[in-house]
Amino acid sequence: MSEKMPNMDYDADEVINEFKERIKWPKAKEVDAVVKPSRVPLRLLLSLLITLVGSGILYYMMLPAFNFKDSQMYLFFIAVVALFVAAFYVTCRANKYIERKEYVRKKSFVPLIIVGVIVLVMAVGYVAGVTLFRAHSYSQLMSVETSDFSEDFADITYDEVPRLDRQTANYLADQQLGKLDEYKSQYVVTANSTQINYNGTPVRVAYLEYANILKWWNNTKNGLPAYMVIDLVSQKVNVVNCVEQFGEGIKYSPTELFNEKLVRHIRFQYPTALLDTPNFEIDESGHPYWITPVLDHTIGLFGGTDVKGAIITDALTGESDYYDIETVRSDSELNWIDVVYSESLIVQQYNYYGKLQNGFWNSIFFQNDVNVASSGSGNIALDDDVWVYTGVTSIEADTSNFGFILCNQRTKETRYYKNGGATEYSAMAAAEDTVQNYEYRATFPILLDIEGQPTYFMSFYGDGYTIRGFALVNLEDKTIVGRGVYDEEKSMANALNAAVENYINALKDEGIVGSDADAEDYMVDENSVEDGDNTDANETKALSVTGEVTDIKSSVNDGNTVYYLQIDGKYYYISVVDAMQVLLISTGDTVTVEYTEAKGDFIPATSVTVNE
Repeated sequence: MSEKMPNMDYDADEVINEFKERIKWPKAKEVDAVVKPSRVPLRLLLSLLITLVGSGILYYMMLPAFNFKDSQMYLFFIAVVALFVAAFYVTCRANKYIERKEYVRKKSFVPLIIVGVIVLVMAVGYVAGVTLFRAHSYSQLMSVETSDFSEDFADITYDEVPRLDRQTANYLADQQLGKLDEYKSQYVVTANSTQINYNGTPVRVAYLEYANILKWWNNTKNGLPAYMVIDLVSQKVNVVNCVEQFGEGIKYSPTELFNEKLVRHIRFQYPTALLDTPNFEIDESGHPYWITPVLDHTIGLFGGTDVKGAIITDALTGESDYYDIETVRSDSELNWIDVVYSESLIVQQYNYYGKLQNGFWNSIFFQNDVNVASSGSGNIALDDDVWVYTGVTSIEADTSNFGFILCNQRTKETRYYKNGGATEYSAMAAAEDTVQNYEYRATFPILLDIEGQPTYFMSFYGDGYTIRGFALVNLEDKTIVGRGVYDEEKSMANALNAAVENYINALKDEGIVGSDADAEDYMVDENSVEDGDNTDANETKALSVTGEVTDIKSSVNDGNTVYYLQIDGKYYYISVVDAMQVLLISTGDTVTVEYTEAKGDFIPATSVTVNE
């Protein structure tokens, strides 16, 4: 019986290790022979076909320009080479046979050389365009001429300048879309609106976007049905129905997904062009177009970005025409185009101009005569064009500007003005300090000439982004402020008149202008200024509460005493500057408080009246 028993005298670890040795994948150094796969030409052909298909998909997604000055093109070719090597690796089944893997590795030497050459060209092209070696060339990208403020701004009147900035204009457009049942569930308003001059009026135009991919699926066949025009002066928003006015919708836009996607459509038409971000504009008849700046790198392969022309694409039909930049600047038939140079490119080129005039090392160490654009920029209409406005400050980002520039977004004409003072954001803060009780916010300012004084003009807006008033802040002395608010003046015209009257009086008090300065020269007629969409103002200006004051508190904010009156469990607060009678109120008095918005337990009041 015992002779038939199996031999149990063995080591389990030895058995397992022996099994591992039999099935393990050998290391490359353990392979004695490199085996060439059979039918190599067929495998090469199959790899090329896979690479061709993959490259087509990759190109469709990346959309590089076949231009030696486009870094995306080099990355695309590197990806193509990598795709071919991967395809050849798989078709040779190198993942199954280690000896074939060695064969593929050795045959990959040529593709690696190609990638190395591409990387070398990119590196040399980059080094040839770095500011360290080409500082002078960068400083010459923009030509800047010193100009006279009073002369250039003489014809700009403060009652005709934009009262909305990009943020408030986009919000009002979105608000208007929400009132249109046929659009609001399918589309949203883009945040990328464009400021243009439309029939002599500063407006922003904004296209629609599909709300989501399902809404795109339901509507892409007919395209986007409309676009929005926001009047920056009257604050009115007009929805232009393209189907009704032009017979078809906007078929080509950034919100499409396939061949109708704007940048892809233009790339197929102009495969070698370096494309900047397209701008949505309309001509004087309201026909929608896309204006796509065509760029050029003028320093090295990738440095010194500038505009060499523009592609005008019909947003309805997709037809495109290219014009060089000199034609765009000089051809009167193209004067309706307003934006060719983006704000970011203008600011970038000015920073090169301001920093590198005296060389690269000076911009780093000595910083003699080094200046840069301030942190904010806005737009102003001048000479029937749109100009970018930004202050000029030191490289250390001082809290004040020592000048400012205007740059034409169609021609790149740039003017420098030696008028220094407060930065845009500090001027906004100074204006907002005058309306603390309303908690209004200020739009980004623009500059005007009031009595020969460079003056920041800005609008006030509330939580609903409806314009509620205006402020004028002196550029050189931000403590000189004139304000006018709708809630007190009851109309936009009165608010404008109050702002300029208060401002000129403040200038007189400081002795900056003579006693003969007359605010009447700037007054506007009651009917000449539209109140815009002040639904909120009309609804809230009559809100009031009458009751017994059960508690009184006070605080000092930036030197202004604010009183808080408790009525029916809520506190209504107002500054002593705005209601001197609040000093005479005691606990137990019955008062009537007028206010604009009732949010929370602390409500800003506009007036307080003691009831006898």
